[in-house]
Amino acid sequence: MTTFPEEVLTRTKRGENEVRSLIDRGRYVRYNYLHPETGQPMEGGKAKLVLLAESGKIEEFFVIPTKSGRDLLIHAVEKGARKIWDGTQPVDV
Repeated sequence: MTTFPEEVLTRTKRGENEVRSLIDRGRYVRYNYLHPETGQPMEGGKAKLVLLAESGKIEEFFVIPTKSGRDLLIHAVEKGARKIWDGTQPVDV
């Protein structure tokens, strides 16, 4: 059995111990969708979260607000290179 340092252990709601274990690290891009004529957020307020791991792996998720105030995260197909608007110009994701 492996012994883990105390600082990586946490407790579940049931009181069981578990270890926080790194999957990967990197950077992220989060963007929302605007109406092309008004520049206002589209109805519903969904956003996209793109996780860019140091290994080069890319994962994409839609972040969808729910009526309960919590967000629903749905895995999305990776779409490849694209541009997003940063408020003044198109930039790479």
